[in-house]
Amino acid sequence: MNNAPTPAEARHVAFMDIGTNSIRLLLVRVNPNHSTNVLIQLKQTVRLGEGEFDEQVLQPEAIDRAVAVSQQFASLIRSYGADDVIAVATAATREAKNQREFMQRLQEAAQLDVRVVSGQEEARLIYLGVSSGFHLEDKQAFFIDIGGGSTEVILGTQHQHRYLNSLRLGAIRLSAQFPAGAQGVVSPAKYNRILNYVQRHAVHSLREMRTHDIDLALGSSGTIENLADIAARRFAKRRLQRDDVLTAAHLREVVKMLGAMPLKERRRVPGLNPERADIVLAGGAILEAFMQALDIPAIRVSDRGLREGLLMDYLLRHGHAPALQDLSVRQRSVLDLGRTCHFDEAHARTTARLALALFDSAGAAKLHPFGGWERELLEYASLLHRIGAFLTYNNYQAHTYYLIRNANLLGFDETEVAIIAATALFHRKAVPQRVHPEFAALDREAQKVVRVLSLLLRFAESLDRGHAGNVQHARFQLKNDSQVVLYIYAGQDCQIELWAVHKHVTAFERVLGCKLDIEVIMQKEAANKGRGPD
Repeated sequence: MNNAPTPAEARHVAFMDIGTNSIRLLLVRVNPNHSTNVLIQLKQTVRLGEGEFDEQVLQPEAIDRAVAVSQQFASLIRSYGADDVIAVATAATREAKNQREFMQRLQEAAQLDVRVVSGQEEARLIYLGVSSGFHLEDKQAFFIDIGGGSTEVILGTQHQHRYLNSLRLGAIRLSAQFPAGAQGVVSPAKYNRILNYVQRHAVHSLREMRTHDIDLALGSSGTIENLADIAARRFAKRRLQRDDVLTAAHLREVVKMLGAMPLKERRRVPGLNPERADIVLAGGAILEAFMQALDIPAIRVSDRGLREGLLMDYLLRHGHAPALQDLSVRQRSVLDLGRTCHFDEAHARTTARLALALFDSAGAAKLHPFGGWERELLEYASLLHRIGAFLTYNNYQAHTYYLIRNANLLGFDETEVAIIAATALFHRKAVPQRVHPEFAALDREAQKVVRVLSLLLRFAESLDRGHAGNVQHARFQLKNDSQVVLYIYAGQDCQIELWAVHKHVTAFERVLGCKLDIEVIMQKEAANKGRGPD
C-alpha cells in the first residue's frame, strides 16, 4: 500500500444531491493524507417531482419545499466554513420546463449554484459512489439505482464502467402513471401492468446488457434498501445487515404482501419508511423487472449513491487520484480509518510487513493451512492494531476492537470485519478463548483463523516494540516435527524486541503445538554466513 503525494491542507467540502424524491447532504473533511472524515450526512424527503411528469412542470408547493430544505442545508454548510460546495440536481429538475425559475430560487434563497446533471452523468456518479464501497476484485457487476424520476443502470468492474444508462423510470413517475386503487391498494393486475411497462421501456437497455457477463448485482437507493429491510425482518427475523442480499423470491413475496395492504396499513410495515409507502411498489416493479430480465437471483444492497460519487469525483479531480487508483477499496478504507485515528503509520506498516513475512514462512513450514484471504485480513489487522491508542493507551486493544467493528469499513462483509477486529483485540494480553464474548461470537472457522492471525500479530508487534525498525525481517523455519525456529534479522541491537518476543513463546506452543526456539542474526553476520532473510 503505497503513499501518494499529499495536498497542503485539509478542506471542508459539501456535496448536495437535489433529487426527485429527496435532498441529500454530505459534508466531509478531506485531509492532506488523502483520508476523509464524514462530518454531516443528512436526507430530507421533499417530493420535488410530485405532480411534475404529466406536464413537465415543477409544482409551486414542491419548489417551496425543496428551497426551504436547501436553505437549511446551505446554512449548515456555511456554519462549518465549507471551502467548496458541489450541488447537483437530477431527473425532476433536468426535465422541468421551469428549471430556470427553480435554479434562480435556489440561488436567491440559499446562495447555491446548482449544476443540473445529465442522465449519463448521474449514472457515472452513482457508479463511482457505489463501486467505491464494494470489493469487486475481478468481477463485473450490474448496478441499479432507483430514484423518484429515473433509474440508472450500469455495468462495470472495480475501476471501469462498461455500460451506463439512465431511463425515465422512477418510483414517483410510475406511481403517478399507474395510480393505486381504493385505499391505496395495488392489485396484482396493476402491479403486473407496471412490471410489463418497465420491461417494454427498458427493452433496448436490457438487450445491450445481456451481451455482457454479470457476476453479481448491486442495488442502491432508498427503495431498494427499504425492500431489503422488509425482507430481512420478515424472513430472517432481524434488521438489514451490511452483507445481506435481497433474493428475487423474497422480493416477489414482499411486493405481493405490500400490494394487498391499504396505504394506511402499509405505512406501518417494519423496515419501510412511511414517507415511501405510496411509491415503494412502483420501485419494486422496476427492480423485479430488471432482475427477471437479466436472470439475477439476488442483489446486494448498498447505502452509497450519488452523494458518495460526487465525493469520489472531487477526490479524483483534486490531487488525490494516485491514492485512489493505486489502492483497493479495502486498502483505502483501512488507511482512512487509521489516519482518522492518527495512527503511527510507519510502525503500522512495519508491523504489517513483519506479520506477512511470519504468515508466509509459517505457511511454508505447514504451521497453518491458510491462504491469500486470511493473509489479507492479517495485513489490515496489523495496520489497525493500535488505533485504539488514539483514545487512551490503557487497554488500547479493546478500543481498537470497538473502532474497527463500528467504523463501517468499506468492501468487507461482517465476518471479515469481525476477524480483523478480533485479531487486533487478541494480539495483546489474553490469548483468545471461548470465554471471551468477542471470540465466542465467531463461528468455528473464523475462530481458527483468529487464533493463528492474532498470534502472528503478537510476534510482529513485538518485533517492532521500540518503533525504531531495528528488526528488518523475521521468519519461521521448521527444525523437526515438533520444533520451530524463529530467525530474527536485525540491523542493530534489538534487546527490547527480543525480550518482548520471548513473552509469547508459551502462546505459540499452545496455539500451534510446537516448541519454539529464537535466534537473532545480525545482518552483517547473516551476509557473511550466506544466511540472508530470503
